[in-house]
Amino acid sequence: SLNCVEWSLLPPATEEMVAQAKQLKGRFQGDPSFEYKCTEINAEDAERLFGDGKEPMIKEESRLVATIEQIDRAVGIIPRGAFVKTPLGSVHENRNFEGLSLTEAKKLSSYFHFAEPVNLKNKTLLEKADLDPSTDFLDSLEHDIPQGSWAVQLEKGGTVVVLRSLLWLGLTFYHVPMTKQYGYVYFGTGEKNFDLPFML
Repeated sequence: SLNCVEWSLLPPATEEMVAQAKQLKGRFQGDPSFEYKCTEINAEDAERLFGDGKEPMIKEESRLVATIEQIDRAVGIIPRGAFVKTPLGSVHENRNFEGLSLTEAKKLSSYFHFAEPVNLKNKTLLEKADLDPSTDFLDSLEHDIPQGSWAVQLEKGGTVVVLRSLLWLGLTFYHVPMTKQYGYVYFGTGEKNFDLPFML
C-alpha cells in the first residue's frame, strides 16, 4: 500500500527473484518502487542473475516478495498432525487434529517445517521405522542447523506455547495445546541473523 488505505496483493515469488534478493544486504527503504543497484554483486553472479547485460536493478517490491518467500520456506512451521499425507501422496489439512498435548507441545520434535522435506530424505531406514508416514512426512525442528535456533516458551500460565526463531528474528509461532489454534507471524527487519552460529 502507498497510502495505508488501498491494499493490493503481492505477485508470487519466482526462483529468480529469490536469488536476486539473496544478493542484497541491509534494511528495506519502505518504498515499493525503490530500485536497488546491485554494485556489490560480482560479474559472474550478475551475468547469471541478469543475463540480458543491463545494469542489475532490483525493485523493493520484488525484494519484499522474495524475502517473504525465504521466511516461509525457512521458518514456516506447523504442529505435528495438523496435516496428513495420503497413500497417494497428496497432503490435506487434518480435520481430526485436536492440538498437541501440553507435554508434546513443549518439544521441538512436535513441530515441522511446512515446506518440502530435505533432511527426511537423508534418514536411514532404521530412523524412518519409528516415523508415521501419514504425519511425519516433513522435517522436524529438532534437527535444524544450527542447534538452538529456536526458543520454546510457555505463556499465559502454560496455556500457550510460543516458539521464536533466532535465525529470522521477529518470527513468532504460537500453539494453544489441546486446541486447533496455531499460527505464526513475522515482525522483523527482513534480515537473516547470520551471526547466530557465533551467538550460541
